[in-house]
Amino acid sequence: MIILGVILLLIGMLAHVSLLTTIGGILVVVGAVLWILGAMGRAVGGRKHYF
Repeated sequence: MIILGVILLLIGMLAHVSLLTTIGGILVVVGAVLWILGAMGRAVGGRKHYF
């Protein structure tokens, strides 16, 4: 999710498409939060690890 967000961010910035930039930023933030929660050992969506 983080990688997809970064790709969309880059495409959005290079092509000057604000929708892609916004969606990419949201995906990066959500992916980072899920990654941190999973690394702390908290169950995310019923799973012990999120990957």
